[in-house]
Amino acid sequence: MDSIDIEPFRATAEDDRNGRSLVDRKARDSLILNAMLREGDEPQAVAVRIRNLSAGGLMAEHPTFSPRGTPVEIELRGIGKVSGRIAWATDGRVGIAFDQEIDPRDVQNAGARRAEND
Repeated sequence: MDSIDIEPFRATAEDDRNGRSLVDRKARDSLILNAMLREGDEPQAVAVRIRNLSAGGLMAEHPTFSPRGTPVEIELRGIGKVSGRIAWATDGRVGIAFDQEIDPRDVQNAGARRAEND
């Protein structure tokens, strides 16, 4: 993947601070979901909090700066490990563009099933 489509991630931190919906720009779901993210060749995954999820990528709270284009792997409940690349990083948040689209409903349904079993 030589080029990263950052269009799904054009929402800015300013939009978020002003309370405007980030989901209006492209179909994505606002949620809070904990996940494990592994960058590049790093052996250890780090915990992140996913804030928005779409078929093509996600936005997560991530305290360290990662250069655009860094390959990543994130584990999503109901789906498993998903590969992608850093599309942008700013103010403790990171946008990840998936290498292949996912169905976000699989993540939501896994959460609903887990809640029913608790």
